[in-house]
Amino acid sequence: MTKKQLEENYQQVLCNIENACQRSGRNPEDITLIAVSKTKPIEMIKTAIELGMTSFGENKPQEIRDKTKSITDPVKWHMIGHLQSNKIKYVLNTCELIHSVDSLKLARQLSKQAEKKECDINILLQVNVSEEDSKQGFMLSDVEQTVREIATYNNLHIKGLMTIAPYVENPEENRSIFRQLGELLIDIKSKNIDNVNMSILSMGMTGDYEIAIEEGATHIRVGTGIFGERNYNS
Repeated sequence: MTKKQLEENYQQVLCNIENACQRSGRNPEDITLIAVSKTKPIEMIKTAIELGMTSFGENKPQEIRDKTKSITDPVKWHMIGHLQSNKIKYVLNTCELIHSVDSLKLARQLSKQAEKKECDINILLQVNVSEEDSKQGFMLSDVEQTVREIATYNNLHIKGLMTIAPYVENPEENRSIFRQLGELLIDIKSKNIDNVNMSILSMGMTGDYEIAIEEGATHIRVGTGIFGERNYNS
């Protein structure tokens, strides 16, 4: 992909964000665009940084480790894929936010590692709103109790919720999923639980991020819409 194509894609996404915000009475400055750079080469990410992108999402901890060694610009890295306990070491001091805390077991391991390293970790709880067997995450009915338990881990700080909606031809089909997660976030926020912020709603990808914004998303994760189709062979 040429720099010109990348710039055109980026500008189109920014335009779509602005339009979605206008429709829903929101401020585009309140939306964090995470450019999903998984499998993308270092040079392409450097070009994206030149064009103004500042937040990048990766699925694999090893990619975050390798890319942070090569890219010294002051960008923010987000862990958005499933995180295995034995890979925690790669993201401890490199990630702005871990979006994909999908089990109490993982939360406990993160807490242990953070305590050892004497660092703090900002996390989101991944919620399986659609209750798909193929997706990881907490069920809606379990989230509040889970939040209360993880809130007792001193080194972990819950900043909000994340979901991965189903792939659909018509993005409107995911509106109810985004709405449910937004309502849950507001409900938990109203409980004023210590060590819980509940200010981030990470939802919406290339096919449905405009709907997600209309339903309250603060962070959207856009890969194909910016970088084109992913190369799964790299």
